[in-house]
Amino acid sequence: MAKAVGVGGVFLKARDPKALAAWYAANLGIAEQGGGSLVFEGAEAAGTTVFAQFPEDTKYFGDGAQRAMMNFRVDDLEQLLAQLAEAGVRIDPKREDCEYGKFGWIWDLEGNRVELWEVPRGA
Repeated sequence: MAKAVGVGGVFLKARDPKALAAWYAANLGIAEQGGGSLVFEGAEAAGTTVFAQFPEDTKYFGDGAQRAMMNFRVDDLEQLLAQLAEAGVRIDPKREDCEYGKFGWIWDLEGNRVELWEVPRGA
């Protein structure tokens, strides 16, 4: 049976696509490729990708009208959050540490809530 094997891309509407792509490149280290797209390539990109559905009234994406939320696997959550704080990025003080990893949340340049996920070592 044919099946999806991961996320092939995340596409967002943006007021200023070039500025938002530059923000993700500068703050989360996602490589830019031609045309303003960002890509994950090579061995670092391997790992779990989750596609999940939430109830219409979920507050998990924040309190606004946001209809989707990106989740990025990160290699060191605390270090990245420290870097983001230095860069002036809005950071949710809430943290979650459970059997399937550590989680933190930020807001991007246009106010989209973004989840950061450090997968447990050896997973």
